[in-house]
Amino acid sequence: MHTTNYIDTFIAVAEDCPISTAEIPPLKGDSKTIANLQFEKLIEHPYQYTSDDIIFGAYAAKNGITKHEMEEERAKFFSKGQACMRSSPLTKRYGWGVHSNAEGKIAIFPMESGEYQQMTGDQSLKQTRGMRSKRA
Repeated sequence: MHTTNYIDTFIAVAEDCPISTAEIPPLKGDSKTIANLQFEKLIEHPYQYTSDDIIFGAYAAKNGITKHEMEEERAKFFSKGQACMRSSPLTKRYGWGVHSNAEGKIAIFPMESGEYQQMTGDQSLKQTRGMRSKRA
């Protein structure tokens, strides 16, 4: 079983993030994007879910997975490696940092916030960045 969870880690925005102030991901027509689904869950429930919960939850919502299919579909989903929050549009495009606490539960912070700045300098956290959108 693979996992996308981090422990005591801060994922700063990607080096090539195109904005300087965090944005709420816009809707695409009438449908929610992966970024919308991740953002809504994390902004409403900080430190309640793991990265695995957020990533699979967005996948399940986009693919119409029902409640009684969840357990089996989650096992199938994580039977192979999945992209982690470093590849989330939140860290790559929309200016949100992701903090993972000691239990692996995550919360997001806008790149212009004091909390974000504090976490980027916190030596007790493993520091990483969102993945670049373009090759260097």
